[in-house]
Amino acid sequence: MTAAQWTEREQVRLRAAELFARGYTDAQVAKELRVTRMSANRWHRAWATGGGKALASKGPASVPWLSEAQFARLEVALHRGPAAHGWLDQRWTLARIKTVIGRMFHLSYSLAGVWKLLRRHGWSCQVPVRRAIERDEEAVAIRRRTWVAGSASKTNAAVR
Repeated sequence: MTAAQWTEREQVRLRAAELFARGYTDAQVAKELRVTRMSANRWHRAWATGGGKALASKGPASVPWLSEAQFARLEVALHRGPAAHGWLDQRWTLARIKTVIGRMFHLSYSLAGVWKLLRRHGWSCQVPVRRAIERDEEAVAIRRRTWVAGSASKTNAAVR
């Protein structure tokens, strides 16, 4: 989550504290703030024992290991491509990116951690189209034209 999203979620919880103080029930708070009743119930219990401070943010569950400056360096390295790092083909995998992070920053991420790190910074999974080496594009094009022409005549015959 970004800092803005984190702050926005905290504001929802603090608004819930205000509503609980006014006497709203869990169900009313859930409906008002458009959250689940389970969340509202959990917040109500925390508010009842610790007040509004109990609903304040305690910070992220884990701190990212790479700083923004380090991630910028990693991005430059990734844009250079896998061949620049010793791989023969031009496909990035999570395992390869993990290896690059280890080499550059002496940190050991899990594969899931690498995926979360990349997603957090706007990267997405790109899957290459797989085609048989033996594929004959000319034969495929002829077959497509034949199929399209054949299906059109069947449709016209059914309409008549």
